[in-house]
Amino acid sequence: MNTPSRRIAHLDMDAFYASVELLRYPELRGLPVVIGGRRDQQPELLADGSRRFARLRDYVGRGVITTSTYEARALGVFSAMGVMKAAKLAPDAILLPVDFDAYRHYSRLFKEAVAAIAPRIEDRGIDEIYIDLTELPDETLPLARRIKQAVKDATGLSCSIAVSPSKLLSKIGSDLEKPDGLTLLDQDDIPLRIWPLPVRKINGIGPKAGARLAALGITTIAELAAAEPAMLQEHFGRSYAEWLHAASHGIDARPVVTEAETKSISRETTFERDLHARRDRTALSAVFTSLCTRVAADLQRKGYVARTIGIKLRYEDFRIVTRDLTLPSPTADPAVIRRAAGECLRRVPLEQKLRLLGVRASTLSSSEASQMPVESPQGELPLIAPSATDKGHNELNAGPRG
Repeated sequence: MNTPSRRIAHLDMDAFYASVELLRYPELRGLPVVIGGRRDQQPELLADGSRRFARLRDYVGRGVITTSTYEARALGVFSAMGVMKAAKLAPDAILLPVDFDAYRHYSRLFKEAVAAIAPRIEDRGIDEIYIDLTELPDETLPLARRIKQAVKDATGLSCSIAVSPSKLLSKIGSDLEKPDGLTLLDQDDIPLRIWPLPVRKINGIGPKAGARLAALGITTIAELAAAEPAMLQEHFGRSYAEWLHAASHGIDARPVVTEAETKSISRETTFERDLHARRDRTALSAVFTSLCTRVAADLQRKGYVARTIGIKLRYEDFRIVTRDLTLPSPTADPAVIRRAAGECLRRVPLEQKLRLLGVRASTLSSSEASQMPVESPQGELPLIAPSATDKGHNELNAGPRG
């Protein structure tokens, strides 16, 4: 059960990527703006000092929306939607390319501002954190307002924050009053504020579980809370059924984890068009080398070496294949990583065209590798092509996020 005195906050930046872009292009405030364009779709500076922006209707390709402003969301355009589909809904929306360097910069700024007030932070990604406020002397409402103002002062951006006895309730609560929201919840608020919500609002109930619950006539959290535990166990198994029952009643004793162990570091690229491993060998080889170099740079920057190197391929039919190779000794050397990844490539069929390629480093250990210079691998490689999206990420422990 939750400890009544716990005060756990969830802070979520509002439309983070889009909001960062609006700092750069304030003339776009109040307009539908979508982040997800290619790098060649930068705004064009005109002779009179104004800018010409790309529009969704001009986009051709297989890109995916990274995020959108609230004005674009009102038109039905949301993250993870294909750009071409979004263009049908909002053809005149402004389209901007992603700028992960800028987003990482503002991410560091807001987290440093929060840490100066409340240092017990669990980092959940570029735009959200959990904060344990339990040991701080301040009253909850003024403390939450102080944190929000510190974020605003440090970044110029707004955030939404919820404080409750658990991570589960705070995660739900931070979305209740967006944007710029401040929500306080306790167990007594569950019937009126939580139970009417769709079951998918519970972090850990994904699309498949949501569909299975709907087939059982369970669409709201209230209906889930009223469901017989035996019935849930029959359809979902004992462990997940017990978790569903507890979550629907707001029961969540998970602590704020201030240090998370990184399990792997990877980079992956989705191609603008399907590419053939042999016919597009030259282009593919260049991107393959770049991915390996970036993984090496990530390892060195974070102070890790890796014992296992792997690859991920998604074919034109969306089938995914992975291969791994364990090295005799751990490394953060880009040339070694490239050779190992190349060996993995030789172990997969390459007759079909490719949609995506990824390179992953795992079985990590700490080292002084972050002090080593990054050198680009040289020479011919067995593969890989100009990308629409290039995502670098750490894979953490599996399970419900947050």
